[in-house]
Amino acid sequence: MAPRPRRTWRYTAFVALMLSLVTGFAADGFNVTEVSTGLVDGTYVMDAQIDYDFSERALEALDNGVPLTLEVHIQVRPESGWIWDNSLVDQRMRYRVRYKPLSERYLVSRLPGENGRTYVTRKAAVAALGEIKGLQLLDQARLEPDVAYEVQIRASLDIEELPLPLRPMAYLFPSWKQSSEWTKWPLTP
Repeated sequence: MAPRPRRTWRYTAFVALMLSLVTGFAADGFNVTEVSTGLVDGTYVMDAQIDYDFSERALEALDNGVPLTLEVHIQVRPESGWIWDNSLVDQRMRYRVRYKPLSERYLVSRLPGENGRTYVTRKAAVAALGEIKGLQLLDQARLEPDVAYEVQIRASLDIEELPLPLRPMAYLFPSWKQSSEWTKWPLTP
């Protein structure tokens, strides 16, 4: 009977260690908090706000000069559409935030391209990264008049764009697998 409590203790310690690894390094996550659409000259445009709550590992990498690439996936679909139905809009926008140590500034740019805006603080750069203003979605003529449509948005950190030596760690630790859930918002004029 003596070996049994020892095995139980080891098993309990192993489970506790695994749980602490998973929860200790768990990502805080991203959240699409606001989406509004409007009709401008016959074209639907969208404004959105995404809160990027980066993990400590991602922020540490950013502050050490590692650029972080984010992808915002946007779809426009009928509200009652099936999952396999084609989307009217299926757009992926990519953004990059990086720290420039020589100028002590953060650069936020939309890809492709390296032009963007610089920010003095990381907090300001991350806030600007989450603002989407005046994005053209589709022409009003493409919509059927008696059908309700919705905008679906998801934001995620692209770990494939991390430097090669950092990728194995990004695959192993949940703190690098950051993504929002798909959120649905009505497409309104």
